[in-house]
Amino acid sequence: MSAITDHPAPHAVPFRAPTARLALKPVSLSPGQVELDGAWWPRSRDLSDELPALADVLDPLWGRITRIAVNPRYWPVIPQRIFVNGHVVKAGWFTTELDPHKILLLSGTSGRWDLLVIPPEVSAPSAARLMAATSASTTPQSTATALLTAELVDAPSTSADADTAGPDGLAAEMRPCTPPPRP
Repeated sequence: MSAITDHPAPHAVPFRAPTARLALKPVSLSPGQVELDGAWWPRSRDLSDELPALADVLDPLWGRITRIAVNPRYWPVIPQRIFVNGHVVKAGWFTTELDPHKILLLSGTSGRWDLLVIPPEVSAPSAARLMAATSASTTPQSTATALLTAELVDAPSTSADADTAGPDGLAAEMRPCTPPPRP
């Protein structure tokens, strides 16, 4: 006797990278630009790998991200164009005009958004505190570097942090990178 089932045959599902680790500030009805609209904790310093996961979350909320800008201090490679979700995002960098711990995102439909970039090597408890502080609507405005510096100074040290810290207290991976040549 044979059995008949209505179940479809198994098929391969493409690998999907984990979604972005992100915390956003609630939409404010008050006018004026806030310093930070939220925080992003990328898994690496590779914009080509990290930006698609960020855009997966932000595109439906803010509209298609068309441009980004970063400070090159902590990004070893900044491609001019990044292919994201079927479209190209143009990337730029500024050394003095942009906080090294911030990413600026531009959308043609909803304007400018600024996110604190939590370094990938920061511990999970510190990242959680930074994300909570940045996304709280009652938090006083502060720069990305000021928030990160306060957290790293106040955060309890772990043995892993102590192993990678240099003489200035920053983890080795957080040391500035050489900026890419201007096109």
